[in-house]
Amino acid sequence: MPDGRQPVSRIWPSGGVHLWPPGGGSDADAHDRGHLVYAARGVLSVHTERGTSIVPANRVAWTPAGFVHRHRAHGHTDMRIVFLPGSLARLVPAQPAVFAASDLAREVVLALTGPREYDRAASARLRRVLVDELREAPEQPLQLPEPRDDRLRALARVLYETPGDNTPLAELGPRVGASARTLSRLFRAELGMTFHAWRTQLRIHHALVLLAAGHDTTHVAHACGWANPSHFIAAFTAVVGTTPGRHRASA
Repeated sequence: MPDGRQPVSRIWPSGGVHLWPPGGGSDADAHDRGHLVYAARGVLSVHTERGTSIVPANRVAWTPAGFVHRHRAHGHTDMRIVFLPGSLARLVPAQPAVFAASDLAREVVLALTGPREYDRAASARLRRVLVDELREAPEQPLQLPEPRDDRLRALARVLYETPGDNTPLAELGPRVGASARTLSRLFRAELGMTFHAWRTQLRIHHALVLLAAGHDTTHVAHACGWANPSHFIAAFTAVVGTTPGRHRASA
């Protein structure tokens, strides 16, 4: 019987299905083939050395071969996984990525991981269609890069624990032994984004987790640092591509 952390799984050589309970997760692992994951229900987070990616129902996450990764479910999550052969893996990025999932891409993933059995040639054609769709789709900013500098890591721990904290960078700096100017430079140099953009990404990640747990938009807005829910809705929609209410209804 599942112990609350392990999924109910159905796996075959080209892919599989994991039905995760809320808070379920996998141990760190690496595969000799790259794989795509999609949350047909719920929200999934994918953790690698490059950072954390959040995968709601309108995203597909890619983890290349050899990357150590682990998954965690937020809410009851139906995770689909599709392994790619090397000939197709060469056509997608060499690092973890998150793509917008078109209607066609979602249907192909569901077909490849559904009850119907396709022969090898048909499966190969479907995987090629899926990769072609992802190559046409933009990468989406739902990955939270993992800092390496000790000062950034200390700051990240503070904000992971209190994502709704609105303390400005100039006041956070002394807590980790660095000036606001130094931290701003490190954010750009290491993570390729400003502190404001990184904190917004962190808050959207936290918002997706809270929405998956069933919390309403107003509660999530306040918990993630937005005093005005309409400002939260605008920021969430800009990053995720749909409003919090629509996302929650579809999860």
